[in-house]
Amino acid sequence: MIFQTRSLSFRYAEVEALSDISLVIQQGQRVALLGANGSGKSTLLRLLNGLCFPTTGSILFQGRELTEVAFSEEDFASRFRRSVALVFQNPDVQLFNPTVYDEIAFAPLQMRMSKPAIQAAVAAMLGRFGIAHLKDRAPHRLSGGEKKRVALASALVIDPEVLILDEPTASLDPESQSGIIDFLIDCHGKKTVISSTHNLEIVEDIADYCLVLHHGRLVAQGPPAAILSDESLLRETHLLHSHRHHHGSILHAHPHIHQHHTHPAPPPKTAPS
Repeated sequence: MIFQTRSLSFRYAEVEALSDISLVIQQGQRVALLGANGSGKSTLLRLLNGLCFPTTGSILFQGRELTEVAFSEEDFASRFRRSVALVFQNPDVQLFNPTVYDEIAFAPLQMRMSKPAIQAAVAAMLGRFGIAHLKDRAPHRLSGGEKKRVALASALVIDPEVLILDEPTASLDPESQSGIIDFLIDCHGKKTVISSTHNLEIVEDIADYCLVLHHGRLVAQGPPAAILSDESLLRETHLLHSHRHHHGSILHAHPHIHQHHTHPAPPPKTAPS
């Protein structure tokens, strides 16, 4: 067991973001955290990463409760930060070094790795994510897909046990999305990966287990096939929506579980003979 939460709740001032969350995440699982915008997904990820702490209830990492006191212990804080890495939805939040190389080398430097070890680790990440040609570029001048790859490389360079991703494919072009999905598929059996998303199209590719949040509460959990086949649940949690379409003179609606879809263009009209 990697994470366990017990009756976890969290408030921002007067707003309750999470309420009575009890869950278990096993080592090696790829978990999709599903929910519409405002459901509490990002808040839960921040709690799992020790960036904030429950208002009530508790959260445990490998049996140790995550508290401010625990993080005041240098040994525990260092072990946790090396074990758990978070990639934010917006990579601009975490990219701050002058070059891509410096960005990827930052965490190993903080871990006091030797210079040869840092050079080897950074070179491996540059190659793994196909960004060696960007190593001397300023991160803020990169495209969205390039920034996401640099953010992933900077998180993975210390080989964490757990990777936490907030909307990993958000705002990316199709090619960049495919690259991220391929990476998450490759993580199967190698790392514990927790990804938040409301894009149901990718869930069966990136996850073995799903947790569904709605208005800050955990309302369902189970394997992707079971969650995605529960149309009533998806509608109630605003993950499934209907679109209206005109087909000739007929207007009708049908549900979609994906964000983007296209319809073929109508055949060209022919002139009457």
